[in-house]
Amino acid sequence: PAHPHRGFETVSYMLAGKMRHKDSAGNEGVIEAGGVQWMTAGSGIIHSEMPEQENGLLAGFQLWVNLPAAHKMTEPKYQENNASEIPVSVLNDGTEIKVIAGKTRDGVEGIINNDFVTPTYWDVQQVANSTFVESIEAGHNGFIYVFEGDVKVGQKETEVVTGELVVFGAGDEIRIQANSASRYLVIAGRPLNEPIARGGPFVMNTREEINQAFSDYQNGRLVSV
Repeated sequence: PAHPHRGFETVSYMLAGKMRHKDSAGNEGVIEAGGVQWMTAGSGIIHSEMPEQENGLLAGFQLWVNLPAAHKMTEPKYQENNASEIPVSVLNDGTEIKVIAGKTRDGVEGIINNDFVTPTYWDVQQVANSTFVESIEAGHNGFIYVFEGDVKVGQKETEVVTGELVVFGAGDEIRIQANSASRYLVIAGRPLNEPIARGGPFVMNTREEINQAFSDYQNGRLVSV
């Protein structure tokens, strides 16, 4: 049901089922399987997200992406795209990369515009017994989350199985070997190196800003689109 956010972005990516959303300004829509919504809460938004199963299935991810201090009070906005609008890079071995954000070596560029942390957000379906090598911008923090199959990551061939997340070390290239047909998220972004203060649905830089967000919400002053 309806709840507030301020100071960061939510990324909702559906694998199965639907997520129906609306906000206090009358915006409304449905994120369907394979679709993504990148919502910039910014100065404040009040919205609801209600799940709807399809054939008994509901699955997906929600990632929170911090905003830099200078843009925490930016105007709220949505970027929403269905599965057919998300670019796909198909490699010679059959591996597929859904490029939600970022850019692959072969020039396929994601659908999301974000200059705050210039993120990478890929859904990779890798064929068995193959090696996936891609570039990640130097200096960015990143991780891989495997939700199907099992892989080996990096020169040390660290094994990562379904349900595990591994944070990348320093560098500008990732190397992933698939032991079986595997599917995983590759996510990276520019670190902000700023203080983080979190209180429930708000992410700011100081406790005072968190208290102000609660006060604004409780007194009807939270900005919504």
